[in-house]
Formats: sequence, structure tokens, C-alpha cells
Amino acid sequence: MALSRLIGSRLRERRQALGLKQADVAARAGISASFLNLIEHNRRRVGGEVLAGLARVLQMDAAALGGIGESGLLDDLRAAGAGTAAELDRVEEFVGRFPGWAGALAQASGRAVQAERAVMVLNDRMAHDPHLAQALHELLTAVSAVRATAGILAETGDLAPEWRDRFQRNLHQDAERMAIGAETLVAWLNRAEGGAEAVASPQEEFDAWLEAKGWHLAGLERGEGAEAEIEAEIEAGLTSHLARDLARVWAVRTQAEARAMPLEQAQGFDDPLALAAGFGLGPMAGLRRMAGLPGSVHGLVICDGAGALTFRKPARGFALPRFGAACALWPLFQALTRPGQPVEARVRLAGRGGEGGFHLRAVAETRVGARFGDPVLVEAAMLITPLGQVAEEVPEIGSTCAVCAKPACPARREGSILAPL
Repeated sequence: MALSRLIGSRLRERRQALGLKQADVAARAGISASFLNLIEHNRRRVGGEVLAGLARVLQMDAAALGGIGESGLLDDLRAAGAGTAAELDRVEEFVGRFPGWAGALAQASGRAVQAERAVMVLNDRMAHDPHLAQALHELLTAVSAVRATAGILAETGDLAPEWRDRFQRNLHQDAERMAIGAETLVAWLNRAEGGAEAVASPQEEFDAWLEAKGWHLAGLERGEGAEAEIEAEIEAGLTSHLARDLARVWAVRTQAEARAMPLEQAQGFDDPLALAAGFGLGPMAGLRRMAGLPGSVHGLVICDGAGALTFRKPARGFALPRFGAACALWPLFQALTRPGQPVEARVRLAGRGGEGGFHLRAVAETRVGARFGDPVLVEAAMLITPLGQVAEEVPEIGSTCAVCAKPACPARREGSILAPL
């Protein structure tokens, strides 16, 4: 039953809740009681001035009454109910009859998905974050030194004065180093409490800066003279010189591709390979350009030849690991094994909230040095396009093994901390 056919049921329930008679409501809305009766039994479609009049009499919002803006709610509820005994074919009726409960259920499901993603982020951070590991290492090293020096001073009673002074100086220096290490660790943990989006590396600082700009450097679309403007934005928006270096490299490449693929023409393409070929560029340039267009819904990940993710632009619903290795089933890594050959797949994410589909398109390119003997470097990129609900059976992939509940996965490297869903 379409949402527009459920307006009558909503009208009837609201009228009865207010204790009004059909005749009274019809008269105040300027229609006949018989026509209102047909509307309430979903036998007549209603819209325009009639809908607005009924909404006014019943003190309802006309847009909400007509189901405007509920397509996203329907998708969220279908995702929440997929894989369960829920009657998915009656989800529109449920939204129509119980909009409050429908919204509450969708919010609860969304919170569960967010919680799982937070677990993924925290697991990655605890397992792989170099900042945390370095801070702990410095702290433990200082503690060991303090303990050893204090032990010598406490257990050796006949130390010469000059040696005792030396050990005391060492003890003071190690204690100061331990205090600095503790302050560093506390500062990191305080920053980590900012949530899943807390910045913990130059790469993340650069990603956060670019995300704040909508993943699009608008100044570079204007052609000549934009370099100084972008440089000023980099200096003002990024604190780490390493993050600034990443931003400058990205800006130079983005500017070259923006000049080669003008915005007005690039927006007319939905195939990244056709986009790149149309302007005589390599396929990865097409993937980057499509992901960086203003308002683009496409996500993008780039990795080097070792498989380390060097760029992360998420797509809605597609979780990306912040640290550590990603899912080996991604076409991104398949493309690394065959540079120049495009790889694509239609998939869904395993686990809760993973019922929506995604179109993944990946390609790898080699970069050869200017001299004989220079190493041949490989880089791969993957465009992530949300598809919404997919009717056909598609393979399931994960984000990273530790938070993927997919059973019997041939690419699994480690056990999952999540129970099978």
C-alpha cells in the first residue's frame, strides 16, 4: 500500500483521537461528509487544498500527513528489519498507522549501527594507533628506568657521593620523562574522548579538513590565481606540517584534474572510466574527479602498493577502518594485483545496517621513476557508490576482520569481536 493511500487512515485516527464527528470535520474543511468517509477508508486520493484544509482542521502538518520526506524512514526501517521475521511488505502501512513508533524504531536501529561503528573505531585505535603505542612505550620505559635507579639507591648503602649524585640526577631526569609521557598519554586520551571523529594523525587531520570543505576545493575550479587562496586555507586550517604537506599534494593533483576535466562537463558523467577517457586521462583521475565533485555522494579510498589506505572519503553507510588493514575482499585490493584492469562489484556490508547495496569500482595504476633502477610504485583507488536497497542477491563484504560478523569468510585474518548477527 503506497503512502499516499494511507492518508485516510491517518485522518480517521486523528479525528477519532480528537473526538470529532465526520460531519463536523467535513463542514469545517469545506467538503461533504460522504467524500470524507471515502477518503478515510482510502478510497479516494486527496491532495492540494483539500489536504491542506483537513490538516488545518485536525491540527496536523500537511507535509507529514502526505508522507513527504518518509522515503528515508522507509529505507531505514527496511534495513532494520532485513534478515528478521519482520513483515517488510507492510512497512509503509506501519509508517502510516504508527509514525511515532516507526521513527523511534528507526532511531534505535541507527544508534545500534553507530555503536557498532564506534566499536570498530575503538578496536582499530587500541590495536593499531601508533600514537597510543608510542606514548605507552615512552611511559613504560621511563617507569623501568626510575624503578632500576631507585633500586640501586635503596639497596646500595656504600655508594660514593659522586655516584650517588649521578644516580639522583638520573632519577630526576627519568621522573621528568615519565611525567611528560603521562601528560602525552592523558592528552591523547582526552582527545580520543571527542568521539569516533577525533583526529589522531596527520592523515586524519587532512581528512577532517577536506571533509569540512565537503571534499571539494572550490577555489581550484576557478583556474589561475587559486593557488594562493588554497595555500592560505591550508595554513589556517591545518596545524601539523605533515598534514599541510598532504593537503598541498592533494591540491596540486586536484587542480590539474579540474583544469583537464572542467566542472560543467565532468558533472554530466556517471561512469568514471568514460569521464577520464573523454579527456584523455588515466582511469584513476576519473575516480578522484567524480568523488571530489561538489555534492558528490560517492566515497573514495586510495591505497598504496602495500595495501595501506592513504585516503578515505566515506560514503553513507559504508564504514571505513581508520587504522589497520581493510577487508581483503574489497575490489580495491583485487585491482592491485592487475594494474590497468578495472574491477567492479555490487556488494552489501555484512552485519547490522548492511542491507543497503554499494557499487564498487576500482582500478590500479603504476608509477615509473624517471631513471633506470627506480622502483615501480603501484597505487589503487576505489569509488564507492551507494545503491540503496538491492533486490538481487549480492556478496557480503566487511570493513575489517575484527568487527565483521560474516561467518566462514575465506579472507578472514582474525576472529571478530562481534557475535554473528
